[in-house]
Amino acid sequence: MTADAVTTLPNERAQYLLKVLIQRHIRDGLPVGSRTLSRDAGIDLSPATIRNVMSDLEEMGLISAPHTSAGRIPTPRGYRMFVDTLVRYQAPNEQDIRELESEFGDLQDDTSTLVGKVSDMLSRITSLAGVVTVPKGKQALLRQIEFLPLSDNQVLAILVINDREVQNRILRTEDAHTASELQRAANFINDNYAGVELSDIHSRLIEDLEKTRHSMNQAMLDIVLVAQSAIEGATAQRSDFILAGERNLMDFAELSDIGTLRELFDAFAKKRMMIELLDRSINASGVQIFIGEESGYSILDDYSVVTAPYRVDDNQIGVLGVIGPTRMAYDRVVPIVEVTARLLGSALDFHE
Repeated sequence: MTADAVTTLPNERAQYLLKVLIQRHIRDGLPVGSRTLSRDAGIDLSPATIRNVMSDLEEMGLISAPHTSAGRIPTPRGYRMFVDTLVRYQAPNEQDIRELESEFGDLQDDTSTLVGKVSDMLSRITSLAGVVTVPKGKQALLRQIEFLPLSDNQVLAILVINDREVQNRILRTEDAHTASELQRAANFINDNYAGVELSDIHSRLIEDLEKTRHSMNQAMLDIVLVAQSAIEGATAQRSDFILAGERNLMDFAELSDIGTLRELFDAFAKKRMMIELLDRSINASGVQIFIGEESGYSILDDYSVVTAPYRVDDNQIGVLGVIGPTRMAYDRVVPIVEVTARLLGSALDFHE
């Protein structure tokens, strides 16, 4: 797990009170006062003693006092100590296990569909935002492309990649095209590029079109040029991630500022930040927890990101995880992320 140098607390009592304070704050999201902490701790300590311990924890940078309250809340450094040394992780309960296993029950799903399901499932089970990267390291060969005419000069492109993966993309052409025109364009691409790596098709298609442009009618040329965008999109999606449940973040009071959420969702849409953060986890051994500023992105200072790599044949080919507030229920969320990564790896291994 990601961590800075671990602070050493002076005694077990301070550890216990920090743990109780963090658990209480995770549960209700409010600053915790000395009276509440004394009641929750269930130990015979005077209010003065508890206030002294809280003062020590504050001096160590583990808790802080919001301006509007006499209570205390954990800092990212406090959460770091909590997840590294104080929390007792819980195995997923029976209901979570049943939902996880049922999601992987239909192993006929293609890779993209399965990844999308897992992202959505992580979001549902944790009530956070779920994220899964599309597997890396496997060649993406075009097997077949088909075009179906839609209304308003739109065309449905159906791409079969490798043996099982199917991607559907809606394209817009300059003019309406008949089914026979679309079939001729599909035949041209299938005859020339079936079995070719997606990332190589773009450059080859440009070069080949220069040679054959004079023998193509305008309709076919239009369709083939538009089809390039479908192939480029399929290439990008395979090095992409699927995010689900980001609206769950609006349910947490501390994250509900519309301006900040708009900035975060914009960062999600641009994708670079999340891809870079997830790429830092793909070679990690086990679960990684980025708390607040540990992510390296100021937009995530009030968030935690929990990730785990998934593997096929001992090769770590992707990452999945959840994004939520720093006060997420780590004891429950971390094991769910870990188990899901293991199940996804097994499901993908079945597809090989």
